[in-house]
Amino acid sequence: MWKVAHGLVLKVYETTRQFPSEERFRLADQLCRAAASIPTNIAEGKGRNSLKEYLQFLTVARGSVEEVKYQLLLARDLGYVNEEAYTETSTGYDQVGRMLNGLIRSLKSHART
Repeated sequence: MWKVAHGLVLKVYETTRQFPSEERFRLADQLCRAAASIPTNIAEGKGRNSLKEYLQFLTVARGSVEEVKYQLLLARDLGYVNEEAYTETSTGYDQVGRMLNGLIRSLKSHART
């Protein structure tokens, strides 16, 4: 999951290089930060001392997935990202979101037993 999320961050950085210069400190910066926060929170949560903290960081990562998906939609609708790149990247974030949901469910289930 972390590897997939990291690969998507690299794709987002590559994609935002094509944004207009006036978006450098607006949408491009916000999109890159949100994308990078996903694998960052996965890694930081894994390094924590408790399951509760790990789940908290995974939940933050899941929220960032949704943030990135919206920002990609906005970039597409503004004409900064073509449909093919949007679909490919958005599909990747859907996959990461499903993996996060599965891990969160599994860890919560494991914690109850």
